[in-house]
Amino acid sequence: MNWGCYLLLCADGSLYTGITNDLERRLIAHGNGTASKYTRSRLPVKPVYWEACQDRSSASRREAEIKKMSRPAKMGLIAGQGNL
Repeated sequence: MNWGCYLLLCADGSLYTGITNDLERRLIAHGNGTASKYTRSRLPVKPVYWEACQDRSSASRREAEIKKMSRPAKMGLIAGQGNL
């Protein structure tokens, strides 16, 4: 399994952070409104950042780190990687 942490840009301009081991499947679920209560009311969402992690545990730790970041810091992560 290929775990990682991702950021989505929501229709209202907010950012959502999550983890998955199947980004394509998770993005489909977000688009269908079945992945997250938060994103369900903020559709459409656009993937803007992906960071591969070694395992679920490290992905969860990285998710927590990113969630604690300020919006400008998150935007810096996105700018440093470019668009997905």
